Amino acid sequence: MLIVQKFGGSSVADVRRVEHAAQRIVATKAAGNDVVVVLSAQGSVTDDLIARALEVNPNPSKRELDMLMATGEQQSIALMAMAIHRLNYAAVSLTGAQAGIMSNSRYGNAHIKRIYAGRVRAELEAQNIVIVAGFQSTDGNRNIMTLGRGGSDTTAVALAAILNADMCEIYTDVDGIYSADPRVVPRARKLQVISYDEMLELSTLGSKVLHNRSVELAKKYNVPLVVRSSFTEADGTLVKEVARVEKTLVSGIAIDREVARVSVIGIKDTPGMAFNLFSLLARNKICADVILQSVGRHDAKDISFTVARGQLKETLAILEANRDLIVYDHLDFDDKVGKLSIVGAGISTNLQIISLMFEALYDAGIDIQMISTSEIKASVLIEEKNLDKAVNYVHEKFADEEIQE
Repeated sequence: MLIVQKFGGSSVADVRRVEHAAQRIVATKAAGNDVVVVLSAQGSVTDDLIARALEVNPNPSKRELDMLMATGEQQSIALMAMAIHRLNYAAVSLTGAQAGIMSNSRYGNAHIKRIYAGRVRAELEAQNIVIVAGFQSTDGNRNIMTLGRGGSDTTAVALAAILNADMCEIYTDVDGIYSADPRVVPRARKLQVISYDEMLELSTLGSKVLHNRSVELAKKYNVPLVVRSSFTEADGTLVKEVARVEKTLVSGIAIDREVARVSVIGIKDTPGMAFNLFSLLARNKICADVILQSVGRHDAKDISFTVARGQLKETLAILEANRDLIVYDHLDFDDKVGKLSIVGAGISTNLQIISLMFEALYDAGIDIQMISTSEIKASVLIEEKNLDKAVNYVHEKFADEEIQE
């Protein structure tokens, strides 16, 4: 079998953890498997590098920032190769470029375009454990690029896909995917299996165990994923193509504290104004999520939507600069909101599920500001200060109620 193993920053944070991960990697090789390992930078190394860059220059070049940040993963892979050599196994470390990972030229958030895996395959043929730097790639001009948040997950899944790996194991500081964040919801339960679609929704809606781009790749190329702990031998959660999970219609509940609500008040009520608004945001790579449009009144209407909180200032500036295009009265915003979402197969066709979520929020005395639904998820916008209370009430409701299919 060919197994790709990815270890996150917490899994290789110090010498002891590097040695522990090396022992797990060697055990996989000793069991007769070919092994490709993808590593993140150790612990807080990436944050420390960014802080140092900002000390030197508060507005650093994106190119040089990528050049700097990529060194974190290179430290990890070299140290891991040394640890494996000490255990008397052959290993070779490769940067993203050496592993043939090619991307576009978007500094800080590059997307993998193709992987020339000849070098990796040759090293596997030579019976080496191949250790690849996650989070990084190279463009057509041999510039070093980074892949953005969760980039090492994406590296691992992309390699697993191109190598036709039998399994991609994601080792992290949690022992699987839970029905909610166990740090917030004590009664959260670990899932044995979850579908790609449900995992993708949870990742997009605030769950930070897997990055959504890695799940998209896994679904596209049908790569089986296992999320498990680096620190225990417990079984993890399998992510694969399944129609129904553990006989429940709600697989997980996610919360997102990094959202803001924007309201465009008094938009001229004529055809094309919504198109003008959202095409403008799309051109500027602003992703609008939960969207609510009021009924037209006096030749005007209001449109509200959510954006990532880090993009709020940019969004408001873009709307102000294009007031003549959108034709509105004024803007309103709230950066003290949060999003709670339930995810599961069949949500859109079972009104009892939506009703139970609303009932739980009513029991908690929490007001709903906006609502959005799709085939497998339902999201509500509430005050950020109520998120922890809300997710516990909603989780309790679905744990205790019997849902009729």
